[in-house]
Amino acid sequence: MIDILRNRRSIRKYMHQKVEPEKIELLKEAALRSPSSKNINPWEFVFVDDKKLIEQLKNCKPHGVAPLLTAPLAIVVCANETLNDVWVEDCSIASILLQLTAQSLGLGSCWIQIRKRMHDETVSSEKYIQDLLNIPENIKVLSIVTVGYPEKLRDGKPFEELQLEKIRLNNFER
Repeated sequence: MIDILRNRRSIRKYMHQKVEPEKIELLKEAALRSPSSKNINPWEFVFVDDKKLIEQLKNCKPHGVAPLLTAPLAIVVCANETLNDVWVEDCSIASILLQLTAQSLGLGSCWIQIRKRMHDETVSSEKYIQDLLNIPENIKVLSIVTVGYPEKLRDGKPFEELQLEKIRLNNFER
């Protein structure tokens, strides 16, 4: 696991190569194995591999959607907010597990934040995606995780760049 973390980087450009069905199945399994508070599992996942839909997804907000320009797979991570008051945390865990699983499969990924972002001045990114993908109003959208084969590999962050000053022992003061 530490090697996966050491090598994972956000990938914003992908090769024009589909993700194999067996890898998609493993990503689905990883999402469904994601822990959630009280094992309520409020999350829902929309796996999008239709190029035209992915093209429309990139219109969900004006900035931060570059990975959708070339991604062969976009996973919309959402949850039924009426089931659990910590659905944001549950979906966050699922999003990162999708990213780590993608990395373990030789794929790249990138988190695209949707919650609390705007499509335009009057419509939220969430509402835009709900309408596009027929997601009910009570199913809230947290993120999109793009997945694919990286156009170019990126080195992981060197140990020397880690912010070790952010680690404290026994109390906050140094």
